[in-house]
This record gives sequence, structure tokens and C-alpha cells, in this order.
Amino acid sequence: MSKIDRHGLAPRFWETKPMDKLTRPEWEALCDGCGKCCLNKLEDEDTGDVALTNVACRLLDNATCLCCNYGRRQQYVPECITLTYANVTDHLYWLPQTCAYRLVYEGKPLFAWHPLISGDPESVHQAGVSLRGRTVPEFDVDQDDWEDHIIEEPT
Repeated sequence: MSKIDRHGLAPRFWETKPMDKLTRPEWEALCDGCGKCCLNKLEDEDTGDVALTNVACRLLDNATCLCCNYGRRQQYVPECITLTYANVTDHLYWLPQTCAYRLVYEGKPLFAWHPLISGDPESVHQAGVSLRGRTVPEFDVDQDDWEDHIIEEPT
């Protein structure tokens, strides 16, 4: 019998359970809270390359790197993507290189700073991987100026 962590999840469940068999709490726990997926991105129509900007979705809390209305986010941001096992392959091209959904799908290990490994939700911020304090709200930047806000992914 496997041990259960304080959130009711089996340790290292992502290594032993196929992604399509994860429970909702397990799926949600894969999110490290970096905030990168909530940044607006620019895609080159010719090459398909995706550039990350520091222009955050209107619902991203810059201090916590979490959505301030996660449960109802699509009411406010209809284009917000609900990532699922069924659609993860459609979105791999823009998911951050450090994203647990990408890593697990590709059969790679999670980083030591991931909260599921470290046991501390602050570890992603302490490692400098998150966007905490580095974003600007999308309403503060004209969409025509987003190119001026392209950044390198913090890794």
C-alpha cells in the first residue's frame, strides 16, 4: 500500500500512473504555479515559433502566479484553455519547457523545485522559475506593443 501525502495524493503518482488515468486532483497537482501558461504569447505565422511575453492574462495574480478566478476563468477569458489529457498534445508547442504536463507527457522527470518534489509550493518561486513580480497586466499594454514585451522563459 502506497503512502498518501497531506493532499491525499500518492507520492510520485505521475511516475506510476498513465496521464489519462490521473484523477482531477492529481492532474491539478501537476501545475507548479509558475504562471507561464497565463502569459500572452505571440506565434509566428510562417514558422509556428511561439514567443513568450511578460504580458499577463487579466486574471493572473502577479504576486501569487495563480489565476484569481480559476473556477470561472472562462467566463471572463473565453479563450483560456482547459488543459486535459485529451488535448495536451495540441498544446505542447506553447507549453513552457519546465511545465510538468509537458515533462510527464514526454516521459521526463520533474525538476527538484517542483512542489510535488520539494513539498513546498514556494520552491518554484525561490528557484526563480516563476513569473512572480515580473508581469504586466494585459490592459496596461496595447496588443500592438506586445512584441516589445517578449522575454526568455525563466528556467
